[in-house]
Amino acid sequence: MPTELKIQILPSELAQIAESVLGTMMSLEVGECGTPWFPSADRLTAAIHLAGDWNGAVLLECDRGQACRFAGRFLSTDPAETVDDVVRDVLGELVNMIGGNLKCVLTRGIRLSMPSVVDGSDYSLRVCGAEISERLAFQCAEGPFWITVLTTRSRMREQSRGALDRNGAS
Repeated sequence: MPTELKIQILPSELAQIAESVLGTMMSLEVGECGTPWFPSADRLTAAIHLAGDWNGAVLLECDRGQACRFAGRFLSTDPAETVDDVVRDVLGELVNMIGGNLKCVLTRGIRLSMPSVVDGSDYSLRVCGAEISERLAFQCAEGPFWITVLTTRSRMREQSRGALDRNGAS
């Protein structure tokens, strides 16, 4: 029976990755802040799953207006007035870059899924069998945003405990 690989996500590594990706791709100065995570009907969540010797997911969450401004900066265009497929694609690409950089500091043999983006006024994103490893709040000129790393529990524990929603509650 394979052993479960225990890997700790260091907040400093996650912060460095976020600062590097957003700084490079959007010329944004990004820093950690103490803004607590809270549910919001105005939020978009981009997610990418990691699978291999370590399994989990990375979530990037920001409000709708901020997502539009991120897309404008990323593409060097005027920001869209409403969330559209281009805005969703940019958020998906940002979480893909964050996840790709994170997999390099975790362990070999990890694969990334295609990114997905969830938005709407009433949604719940569930990653079955996952628990929050790390959630950091960041501040930039466009406002606060959050990056969350979820770790997927082993199948035996997953079956007995169920799924966690994006708030971290069963």
